[in-house]
Amino acid sequence: MSDELLRLFQEREALLEGHFLLSSGLHSARYLQCARVLMDPVLATRLGALLGERLRASLGGRAVTAVVSPALGGVVIGQEVARALGVNALFTEREAGRMTLRRGFRLAPADVVVVVEDVVTTGGSTREVIDVVMQNGAAVAAAATLVDRSGAPGTSLPVPLHSLMKVEVPTYAAADCPLCAQGGTAVKPGSR
Repeated sequence: MSDELLRLFQEREALLEGHFLLSSGLHSARYLQCARVLMDPVLATRLGALLGERLRASLGGRAVTAVVSPALGGVVIGQEVARALGVNALFTEREAGRMTLRRGFRLAPADVVVVVEDVVTTGGSTREVIDVVMQNGAAVAAAATLVDRSGAPGTSLPVPLHSLMKVEVPTYAAADCPLCAQGGTAVKPGSR
């Protein structure tokens, strides 16, 4: 699936080459714009079903009651994974710089949640969503993403991470970025 998904990202012009500022503040020469893939509803449903199957198999029969995703990037794929699992799809939003549940979304101590993202790079947003879920009394069984590019040390999560594709793309702190050293300016194609 990984090679097929990589080709799909390339065909949909969702794998960008250049000099990018990631939401984590890091710089990279490649950027994955999952929205270019997920804008096709049939394809989004198919990818959500594949990720849902992977989760179902890995959870060994543990019942999931909800999917929670960070807005904006995780909303579409979170909805599709929730559809595949037959559970509700909730999302977190930033309020005063912190992730939170809004719009009347609630979790209970009996809830078992899967956190779903489009791309995981540093794991920061995923960890923030996991914290929100736990602060609301629910348990987190796993995290899932279309693309895992978190190969760097220090990106571990407190739950297993499942993905449809792993991509190794170096990231750099601005001070260490070779693209900046060559006189380039990072652009920010992401959602925040």
